[in-house]
This record gives sequence, C-alpha cells and structure tokens, in this order.
Amino acid sequence: MPTVRPLLFLDVDGVLNPAQAVPIEEFETHRLAGYDVLLSTRHGEWLAELAEVYEVCWATTWEEQANELIAPLLGVPRLPVVRVVGYRHQPGDPRIRLMELFSGAKWAPLLRYAEGRPFAWVDDVMPDRLVRNSLLRRDRLLLPVDARFGLRRHHVDLLLDRPPRPRWWRR
Repeated sequence: MPTVRPLLFLDVDGVLNPAQAVPIEEFETHRLAGYDVLLSTRHGEWLAELAEVYEVCWATTWEEQANELIAPLLGVPRLPVVRVVGYRHQPGDPRIRLMELFSGAKWAPLLRYAEGRPFAWVDDVMPDRLVRNSLLRRDRLLLPVDARFGLRRHHVDLLLDRPPRPRWWRR
C-alpha cells in the first residue's frame, strides 16, 4: 500500500518573513506588493528538506502571490495554495469560538483541504486551544512560531523528527 506524505501548511508573514530577522545578515529586504518583506535563502534550503517528507502547501493570505513573488526568491518551486482569504463557513466546518475568530480563521480551510490526511501547520497565529488539542493526536502537528523570529532550525528539526501519521499508524 503506497504511503501518502503528510501535508505541511506554511504561513509567510511571521514565519518566513519575521519581524526581527536574526541573524539579520542572513535576510534580505524585498519590496513585494507594496510591503517590505524579509526573506532568507536559508528558509528555501529548509523547505527543500521538508519537501522530502511533506507535501508543502502555502497557507497564507498571500495565497497565489506566494508562488509568484516569494517562492522564486526562496528558490522553491510553485506550491499548492490553500484558499484562506474570503473563506465562507460551510456546513460541517468546526465551530470557532468568538475570541478565536482571527487566530482560527484558517482552521476550517485547512481541515477541508486536508480531507483527513495527516498534516502539520506552521503559523505565528493559531488558537492555543487547537495547539493543545493537537498534542493528543498523531495525525496533526500544530507548530506555533514566534513572529519576531520566524521559522528556526529547531522547528524544522521537530517537523522532520515527528511528521504526522495517520491515526491508525503505529511505529
């Protein structure tokens, strides 16, 4: 039986575009779509490593612009895009608490896109409750990132060491 790689949902702002790039010399400022964006080719190298284990997808408000503007600067190929902007609640979507409307806005689109596949989600904005609940599941890894520093090597190592597996899978 063929194995399906888990999905990796990846945000841009706060993850690949940190507020305080450290070390700053590894980042370059780009003017993209009217915004200053800090990017590091190191992130592109890490995404290539992650792509050996995961099917990497953009889960960002940049949506298709992530492929057009950001991917070439990181040296990564075009990636699938999860549509999160303007997503409308659909029957069967999980309920999001009122105080989680902003931080949980991507949750339903991610679950719909995954269609039951194991996934990891890397973002700087996600509800603490969802992160806590995911600790009990082997098919989901929610990895909050500090927006000041963005994606760091220890995040990549964790994703590579503990990729999500189907709930029935045993190691």
